[in-house]
Amino acid sequence: MNKTYPSAVDALRDILRDGQKLAVGGFGLCGIPETLIQAVKDLGAQNLTAISNNAGVDGFGLGLLLNSRQVKKMIASYVGENKEFERQFLAGELELEFTPQGTLAEKLRAGGCGIPAFYTKTGVGTLIAEGKEEKEFDGERYIMEHALVSDISLVKAWKADKSGNLIYRYTARNFNPVVAMAGKITVAEVEEIVENGELDPDQIHTPGIYVHRLVVNSAPEKRIEQRTLSAS
Repeated sequence: MNKTYPSAVDALRDILRDGQKLAVGGFGLCGIPETLIQAVKDLGAQNLTAISNNAGVDGFGLGLLLNSRQVKKMIASYVGENKEFERQFLAGELELEFTPQGTLAEKLRAGGCGIPAFYTKTGVGTLIAEGKEEKEFDGERYIMEHALVSDISLVKAWKADKSGNLIYRYTARNFNPVVAMAGKITVAEVEEIVENGELDPDQIHTPGIYVHRLVVNSAPEKRIEQRTLSAS
């Protein structure tokens, strides 16, 4: 089965629809699927729910989709780097499901494992717990969190083979493995695709069974959110 597509737009054109849930890998701007996000913008899908640790920055990453008003809801754990996000949220134009970072990771992992829900102590007694089922285990209170399954997951990896087995590089691994697991269809943007058998099996982070489509971006920008230099 050929999983490689000539461009990000080609990989998404026949599967991207209005109103879908998109899970997007990355942490800040580290390990984000840059060209796939741009392709979502170019294809113009509307009323999307974006599931990601954060919303990029103004004008880059998921910030592109906020600027074009294609996202109606964010499920995220950090939103502090994007003024347009803040403006839309405070104006009531953008819905936010604020989720603790570890809970978000587990919701995605559970979705990929076929686990519909789980209990966690995180958020008990806070706004996070409002409207959620609570249960006591061994004298401690827990809240139930539902798993997340996306219609499409977009991830960034360093290297793939033609079967879609993925290797991430350093901190760019972050949310990408669990986002890849949670997708009904997962599209991976990679810097290099090698022949099957060339990757060391012990080095593979995401098995190809989770990955349906591949796109090569051999020279990603890898922008840094904030760069601080010494005055001297």
